[in-house]
Amino acid sequence: MTHALTRPRRVPPDEVLARLGEPEAMTKAKIFDRIDQYSRRFIAHSPFLAMATADAAGRADCTPRGDYPGFVKVLDERTLAIPDRPGNKIADSFRNLAENDGIGLLFLIPGVRETLRVNGRAYPTDEPDVLVRMQTEAKEPMLALVVEVAEVYLHCGRALIRSRLWDPASQALAAEIPSPGEMAIGQLGLDLDPKLIDSRLEAGYRELY
Repeated sequence: MTHALTRPRRVPPDEVLARLGEPEAMTKAKIFDRIDQYSRRFIAHSPFLAMATADAAGRADCTPRGDYPGFVKVLDERTLAIPDRPGNKIADSFRNLAENDGIGLLFLIPGVRETLRVNGRAYPTDEPDVLVRMQTEAKEPMLALVVEVAEVYLHCGRALIRSRLWDPASQALAAEIPSPGEMAIGQLGLDLDPKLIDSRLEAGYRELY
């Protein structure tokens, strides 16, 4: 017997807050409106971030960004710059920011359980003085995102501890995931050898810049 799919109950915002309770005073106190020496150092050592944006209708998107540690540049205590490296050219983040300039960043450092969160507003730039600071492998990005910082805070490590993200044993899970080629063939119904797609991807990965 099959059951009709029902939508889970929506918990009202006031009930959510009542259940969660109030954050501790120290938690509130560590939310800053600028990049201090500690967050600057965290950003300088981070090779990866997740970037969240949304369009005018509130449809959200989260995209990964990564490069050598310190690829995000601190221009001053209230301004960051993120290089736009070659990717899939879908440009969801740029399309969203053209309608809604709000942005959220989550910085990670391998082996560090805590993450750094930065919220603010962003816009693209082609300012030469900014792009030249992001030159990698003798190439400059064509564009960068300038982030005007509104909030900065260190997020506790509970999520990364629970996920065992940095535990080498967790990498064994990768063997259970189909390759990108196998996924593409299954999703798109292609009559191709998945190894062909995987080899093309690997060739593209060798040309990161």
